[in-house]
Amino acid sequence: MNMMLMQELTAGDVIEVKTAANVDDDMMTVLVLLATDEFVILDPCNDSTPFVLKNGELIEFRKFDAALASA
Repeated sequence: MNMMLMQELTAGDVIEVKTAANVDDDMMTVLVLLATDEFVILDPCNDSTPFVLKNGELIEFRKFDAALASA
């Protein structure tokens, strides 16, 4: 199932993401370092190098909402 949640990403967001590169893998949790209209820079926070994706390469993502987590 391909699903894109149409939410705007901003620096500092924590998201679970599925990309074109890891379409057969599980979702990975990443920190958004920078987001523009065309690209996002994501840090997987696992001692690996941050990576850049075109927005079209984001197959699916879910944005973490701290307000909902504490409810």
